[in-house]
Amino acid sequence: MDSVLRPYDLGSVQWYVLYQLTHVGPTMQRDLVRLLAIERATMSGIVATLVRKGLVEQEPDRVDQRQKLLRITAAGAKLWGELPDLSFIRSAAFDDIDDADIATAVRVLQTATERLEKLLQQKETYP
Repeated sequence: MDSVLRPYDLGSVQWYVLYQLTHVGPTMQRDLVRLLAIERATMSGIVATLVRKGLVEQEPDRVDQRQKLLRITAAGAKLWGELPDLSFIRSAAFDDIDDADIATAVRVLQTATERLEKLLQQKETYP
């Protein structure tokens, strides 16, 4: 994925942010942190880069000025339209694998991730 996006000066997480903003619409930055399961500081850097490139705009939330709403810009939408279709990645990885097997793998990985996140939160609470 990264090698396909490199000529467009995008990384995979930047692509996911643009994907979300293109297909879902304006999204709170904190929601992207949860959706992509990355650190808040990492997301801040990614968003700052996308803003600097003029692909995303960031505005304070009307209710809580500390929270940021992200939306794709005209330049971001134009770039999105130029990006190659990356569906070949899913096909290469998952073609000929039973949907039930994929669902099981997703469920197992989600459970493991939740358990590890819970453990991490407990360690942060009790040093």
